[in-house]
Amino acid sequence: MSTIVVGTPPSSGDVPVATGESVLDAARVYVARQPVLDRDAMLCGFELAVSPVMLPATAPDAASPSTASAAKTEFAPRPLPPLVRGLRDASLHDALIGHPASVDVTREFVCSGAIEMIPPQRFVFELPPDIAVDQDLIARLVSLHGRRYRFALDHVTQADDTFGRLLPYCQTVKIDVPRAKPGLLPKLVFALRPAGKQLVAIGLDRQQDFDAALAMSFERYQGYFFATATASSKRRSSAPRQALLRLLKLLASEPTVSQLEDELKQNPLLVMHLMKLAATSGLETGRSITTLREAINATGTNRIARWTQLLLYADGRKVAIEADPLLQLAATRARFIELAAARLPHAGHDDRDGAFLTGVFSFVDAVFGGGLESTLDVLTLAKPIRAAIVRREGVLGRLLSAIEALERGEWATVDALASQLAPLTSPELASLALSAAAWAGVADRHAEADGLERIED
Repeated sequence: MSTIVVGTPPSSGDVPVATGESVLDAARVYVARQPVLDRDAMLCGFELAVSPVMLPATAPDAASPSTASAAKTEFAPRPLPPLVRGLRDASLHDALIGHPASVDVTREFVCSGAIEMIPPQRFVFELPPDIAVDQDLIARLVSLHGRRYRFALDHVTQADDTFGRLLPYCQTVKIDVPRAKPGLLPKLVFALRPAGKQLVAIGLDRQQDFDAALAMSFERYQGYFFATATASSKRRSSAPRQALLRLLKLLASEPTVSQLEDELKQNPLLVMHLMKLAATSGLETGRSITTLREAINATGTNRIARWTQLLLYADGRKVAIEADPLLQLAATRARFIELAAARLPHAGHDDRDGAFLTGVFSFVDAVFGGGLESTLDVLTLAKPIRAAIVRREGVLGRLLSAIEALERGEWATVDALASQLAPLTSPELASLALSAAAWAGVADRHAEADGLERIED
């Protein structure tokens, strides 16, 4: 997941509150974003998990002398509930890059008026498997359903009483494939598909789990199976990708323009991409780019290197940047580590230079398969970058661990790492992750990544 922190926005209006009422102005909301894929393993949505928020333990005692005179009602801004603030924040919209999202909610949230502050068309609200079901909850779901709010049964592992009572009011069923009994899975699919339920397989961190769910015709798939070495066979480790690898090795040796020309000329497809990349630089300088040498000089080796690194992860099919989960993950990690390293006073020059590379190559085995270390050997990366990726050592290793924890919404791990990354705090790390996710979502519109078209065999 990519994780964000949302601050307190201005109030949406003045509502009557009792003077002396506890407020949550200091509360901050963290939202973890995990990708949801379709049958073609393309990004089609996200699940959001909201972190626990520290709330005031109790409201002031209305009968105490200090508050007795404040018992009257006055008009004052009422802070929005933390979850509402998080889901309505504009920064979250940027991080979703146009995809729909679902979010975990509690019984208290569903039954309160807070849910009505959220536009129903933007989110699916997920009900936990241990939610207390009674007539009050069912009546509330019926009422909200009539107003086009959508609900999902989350983490289903068995067809118990809660499942049966809530099923009529949920349009989506999210089944925990690794934890459910294998014999139950086909029965659930067989029973739910004719009922028109959208079936989502969750917990898919292994390729074999995805393959099993795909064989049973689930509609959506959630987990990080796509970023594993065993998933590389599903992508195209093709001749253009091998050409990119050769180009990366050459770029690491500080080549001359003539050497770059010779390498690029061996693959006309890469020349086409570079000419498109250079067009932006040409427009900036007011001159046209007509030769390969001019394209190299106008673009610069740093931008060519970054373009090549990200293009390595691009899917072999013609799909939009924002629909490519592997490229999104690589770009978000790389940009996060780069942004965070720049904010650390104790990060050395080598750390800042190697930050983007650490993120972008942190799971390069998902492209080529085989062992991670052997693939890194081919890339001839610097020792601090290798140590960060393989053993999570040094500043770069801690930042890589931080973005991995942020991806999965592992709040305790984020806090522990923040203590080692001072002066960066957990909220600041999460905010940088949001910026990185937004950057990755429009990577093809950034000058550093223009020309990031698909690789075609």
